[in-house]
Amino acid sequence: MPEPAVPADNPMSSDKVALGRVLFYDFQLSINGARSCGICHEQPKGFTDGFVKAVGAFGDRHTRNTPTVLNVAWRSPLTWLDPDQHSLEEQLLVPLRGDDPIELGMGGQDDLLLERLATFEPYPALFSAAWADDPDPITVAHLAQAIASFERTLIALDSPYDRWLSGDDEALDAAAQRGLALFESPELHCSECHGGPLLELPMGDDGQLLDEPGYFNTGQYDVDGAGAYPPDDPGLIALTGDPADSGAFRTPSLRNVADTPPYNHDGTTDTLWDLVDNYARGGRDITAGEHPGDGAGNAHKDPRISGFDLSDDQAADLVAFLGSLSDPSVLAGGPIDDPFCRDDDTALADCIVPRDLETDDVGR
Repeated sequence: MPEPAVPADNPMSSDKVALGRVLFYDFQLSINGARSCGICHEQPKGFTDGFVKAVGAFGDRHTRNTPTVLNVAWRSPLTWLDPDQHSLEEQLLVPLRGDDPIELGMGGQDDLLLERLATFEPYPALFSAAWADDPDPITVAHLAQAIASFERTLIALDSPYDRWLSGDDEALDAAAQRGLALFESPELHCSECHGGPLLELPMGDDGQLLDEPGYFNTGQYDVDGAGAYPPDDPGLIALTGDPADSGAFRTPSLRNVADTPPYNHDGTTDTLWDLVDNYARGGRDITAGEHPGDGAGNAHKDPRISGFDLSDDQAADLVAFLGSLSDPSVLAGGPIDDPFCRDDDTALADCIVPRDLETDDVGR
């Protein structure tokens, strides 16, 4: 991988990363102590939350599934929808302060947030270590910079697939190798949208990988046969006004995909098997509920989502390959795990301070 882009005004440092790790997992960053970055991005779940759609501090269900923050140092632009969102530091302020939807709920509450940080024992020393030349280092801007620095250390690049690419012929079993061949075949088109090191870059018309992820309609909906997606989340058309962008969302990385169900921008696909089935038929068919329609017939669907024939054995091989994209080392422990003691085991060497928040499990 190339060196990730790091803002000139926020160079990486171990002190910032150490502070960012604590902030990432601290429930005090939400208005009512009900949420943290680490609850919406849980380590054992591949830094997602396992919900169909994200849930905010007050239990409100949001419009989209929570994306992983693994390898986010290289994943620009950010989010499912906004092609102009490239800064981790700026993006962090959206869940922190945003009110549509409310995530952490700290909009208009900077003074309260800074008071919490200033009076919580670890933070004065941690902020001072990260910004030794600043006499007043506890600021919201520094909070965002520290969390962004920590997020840049969430790296998942040691999967069986990586080891196989590096020359370990035994890293991928026979099923995963057959699945890789299917993934890269012209019949399935998978690698034409999921290319590059993070398996998220599309190919251009000339067959070469593009520099940035694309935004595509993959046939998840065809509301009333009109080529539309649900009105509360219609896709990139909400920003561009272009009907061709109806239902278009950012191509996600497939890194650790087996650990991050449910799938799609709205979390409506439960398993990798279901995901493969939807692509095999060329779109998802919704026969009942709020938004019926056969996405295979969506007029704005990307032409590469054309469907394909796949036997059960071949589907199993493809799922095996997708499973080989997981780096298990990032799913538990290590310097990226939760540093707070949330049970009676206070012997952890890296435990910041025992916590007893009654709201730890709110909305879960």
